[in-house]
Amino acid sequence: MNNTRLNEELIDCLFAIRIQIHTELKELARDAGLTDTQTDVLWRLSREAEMTARRLAELLQCDASTATSMIDRLEKRGLVRRIPHPSDRRAKLIQLTPAGCELRDRVIRHTSAHSPFVRLDRPRRLQLHALLRDVVDGTTTEGETSPGSNNHAKGPR
Repeated sequence: MNNTRLNEELIDCLFAIRIQIHTELKELARDAGLTDTQTDVLWRLSREAEMTARRLAELLQCDASTATSMIDRLEKRGLVRRIPHPSDRRAKLIQLTPAGCELRDRVIRHTSAHSPFVRLDRPRRLQLHALLRDVVDGTTTEGETSPGSNNHAKGPR
C-alpha cells in the first residue's frame, strides 16, 4: 500500500470511529433530552473543571454567540452555571452544577462502556493513544513539531 492510500485508509478509519461514537452519544443525548452539541458541551466540561465561553467556543469550533446560546440553554436546565472569573472581571467561567456533573458522569460511563476502543487490550490502547497524541500534537518520529501542526488543540492527557 502506498503512502497516499495508507493516509486515505487512516482517515476512513477515523471517520468510521467518529460515526460510531456519534451514534452512541446521539442515543444517550436523546434519552437525556439534550442535543448532540449540548452533550458535547458536557463532555468538554468534563475535561476541565471550568472554562470561559470563549474557550468552549474554540473547542466546539463555533463562534462565541453560538456557545453562549448553548450555555444559556444548559443553564436554564440547571446543568451549568456562570461564576465570576478570578482574574478577569469582564469574563465568566462556565461550570457544571451537581445535576450537570451527574449527567456528565452518565455520559462518561456510557461513552466508556460503548467505546470502539474497548475491543483493544490495554497495551494496544496505550499504543494507539500515544500515536494519536503525536498526530494531534504534530510531533514527528524524531520528536520535533511538524509544519502545520495543531499544537493549540492540545487537551488534557
